[in-house]
Amino acid sequence: MSVIPISVYGDKILRRKAQLVKNVDFLTIELIRNMFETMRNANGIGLAATQVGIDQSVFVVDLSPVEEYEKSKPMVLINPKILDFSEKKIAIEEGCLSIPEVRYEVERPETIYITYYDTDLKEQTFEATKLFARVFQHEQDHLNGVLFTDHLDEDVKKKLKKSLDKIKKREIETEYPIFQKRNYQLK
Repeated sequence: MSVIPISVYGDKILRRKAQLVKNVDFLTIELIRNMFETMRNANGIGLAATQVGIDQSVFVVDLSPVEEYEKSKPMVLINPKILDFSEKKIAIEEGCLSIPEVRYEVERPETIYITYYDTDLKEQTFEATKLFARVFQHEQDHLNGVLFTDHLDEDVKKKLKKSLDKIKKREIETEYPIFQKRNYQLK
């Protein structure tokens, strides 16, 4: 396994809608293993393939480092889709490995119903609540080219502009590798 650099705010891949995975082969499994390694190396709890420069509809989640979720199992979600969500919404502070050092409260549905494929390409459905729902929605957004900052109102976005510009220009330090600025797309 190896750690992959992470794409950051301003990288074009983060604004693209990910392509559906048609089959799971050795390369897909290797990508998933490397995504887990990359996420853990960066102390994250979720990571979408687009965040590591790969245009595939896959994300990984591991909430076990979080208090009250220690017994949760790591998950791989291939071609995930949110089927429905609760009307009740909650606002929780979010951060993102692709937007280092920026955190802000985002309101999202408290419960979602999701369908996805596992690594055997067997369809699964899942009711996600609380932190699971939050992370799934955040990572699903990544697969649709949406960042958590897109959910903020214009006044907040103006406050964050300087920080986001620094990230875009790579004038930041992270404890994990990030891609150097590029205009191309990895396949």
